[in-house]
Amino acid sequence: MKTVIVLLTLWVILAIVGFALKGLLWLAIIGIVLFVGTLIFGAIRRAGRKAGRAN
Repeated sequence: MKTVIVLLTLWVILAIVGFALKGLLWLAIIGIVLFVGTLIFGAIRRAGRKAGRAN
């Protein structure tokens, strides 16, 4: 879980830098896409752990 939080933080910083620098808008888009992907991955992984404990 710690890795997911670190990645989410990194992607937010990447998106902010992309929006701050006009020529790097593509960097902001990549940061947002990676943020959403990591968020979904973390949610799926967390749900899998909970399901594993129930059995």
